[in-house]
Amino acid sequence: MKRIVILGAGESGSGAAVLAKVKGFETFVSDMSVIKDKYKTLMAKYDIPWEEGKHTEELILNADEVIKSPGIPNEAPIIMKLKEQGVSVISEIEFAGRYTDAKMVCITGSNGKTTTTSLTYHIFKSAGLNVGLAGNIGKSLALQVAENKHDYYIIELSSFQLDNMYKFRANIAVLMNITPDHLDRYDYNIQNYIDAKFRITRNQTPEDAFIFWNDDPIIKQELDKHGIHAHFYPFSAVKEDGAIAYVEDHELIINEPITFNMEQEKLALTGTHNLYNSLAAGISANLAGITKENIRKALSDFKGVEHRLEKVARARGIEFINDSKATNVNSCWYALQSMITKTVLILGGIDKGNDYTEIADLIHEKCRALVFMGTDNSKLHKFFDGSGLPIADVQSMKDAVEASYKMAEKGDTVLLSPCCASFDLFKNYEDRGDQFKEYVRSL
Repeated sequence: MKRIVILGAGESGSGAAVLAKVKGFETFVSDMSVIKDKYKTLMAKYDIPWEEGKHTEELILNADEVIKSPGIPNEAPIIMKLKEQGVSVISEIEFAGRYTDAKMVCITGSNGKTTTTSLTYHIFKSAGLNVGLAGNIGKSLALQVAENKHDYYIIELSSFQLDNMYKFRANIAVLMNITPDHLDRYDYNIQNYIDAKFRITRNQTPEDAFIFWNDDPIIKQELDKHGIHAHFYPFSAVKEDGAIAYVEDHELIINEPITFNMEQEKLALTGTHNLYNSLAAGISANLAGITKENIRKALSDFKGVEHRLEKVARARGIEFINDSKATNVNSCWYALQSMITKTVLILGGIDKGNDYTEIADLIHEKCRALVFMGTDNSKLHKFFDGSGLPIADVQSMKDAVEASYKMAEKGDTVLLSPCCASFDLFKNYEDRGDQFKEYVRSL
């Protein structure tokens, strides 16, 4: 019997373990951290052996194939040993793709992928299609393949997930944009990160679709380098050469494969960044044959994504907005660009090789003050101390909310858009955003 070892027992790993077990493989799960109770319960249900707090090499190196959590770097010692032995190391998405013939709508990008994925799923679900939500959001794709049968999956894919995908095929691939991110995982070489993102087009055929932002300079310069066979569906904010979807005379227009139009003011999501998200989701739905009426309705009644430009509350005439999901500089740029009042910006955390030059002009134009929230704010000080803006240093969300509240004036906005990963002070970006909302609502 073929032995499958899963490294990491989170949503991805536990789901992969269940699928491996139901497909008849000898299955073992190993996690260097403590496994959450809900995943232990899931594995117990399927009688899957596991260990936590360690990687026992004699139980791992004898694997025929290993499924790796996307959070584990390819350079991790146990991964290096497996590769030295010639053991195949793949992702959960790669593994799950072997056992379903569902249509795959896969979405990646440095920014906007969660909103676009959620919006696309909302359109498909509202249209009555049998669809699952997977990848970085939703349930594990592998678990859904093991326990359900969907006709479509809408999958958000990070560069880390794409790194270990080899034969997986996206019927519809969406690339929102590429800006520097996670460079600490890519040897501080942006080309490595770019190549990871373009893996979403790997194995596509002329029958498949590749949807992308036509104005992204990196995407445009890379298009000819990756041997893409899919049909191109580029979108843009305005009508221009090559774009099949854009806005003209305040109408969202999609020309292929079926002509579609909708008044821009009826879109549920506002702002330029959300226009791109709506265009990409609309093209995907159009390609799936969803009716114009269903697409229009879903684009107009979508509720948005938690932790992404989420309005929290008003206090003393000050608006508080939670954009905790902004874990890179470009994402913060979009958030600042959408601000229409003077803004107190809360930023900081674990720097991933950030270049803050991109937001310097917007901070000068939009911000009243800055709040640096992290265990090490030295890089932020080095870049922004000359801005002339008041700056506060904090090391907790409670202090960040209190400091920003004091620095803001009536009519201002306090924006949590950190540019950085959250793991120095928080469990994850959700924890960071939840704490922000908690302390704002207690003002």
